[in-house]
Amino acid sequence: MSAVRCPAAHPDDPTPCDGPPVVMVLDARNAGAAGCEHHGARLLASLEGGRVYGLPDAPEGAAIRVFTAADSIRPFPWVEGPRTKASELSRREFRERGEQQ
Repeated sequence: MSAVRCPAAHPDDPTPCDGPPVVMVLDARNAGAAGCEHHGARLLASLEGGRVYGLPDAPEGAAIRVFTAADSIRPFPWVEGPRTKASELSRREFRERGEQQ
């Protein structure tokens, strides 16, 4: 891939950034990566116990948009194949699946 991407973009994720880094995504141990909204949401969706914060010059609502988008994104969305285990579903799918049981 020739284009420079934000630090939150996973090397195996083929999707381009949707703008400059505007959020910081932290894992449960406070390790973090700055990301565009697109890759920030994909990273947050792939973390257990992750958090997102807007960078100082972020547009209004960037962290909320990332948090909201991450809710419906499956972990590691670039991985192909069936998703049946709870850990492979989006948080939204997991909640909906739990309500049906």
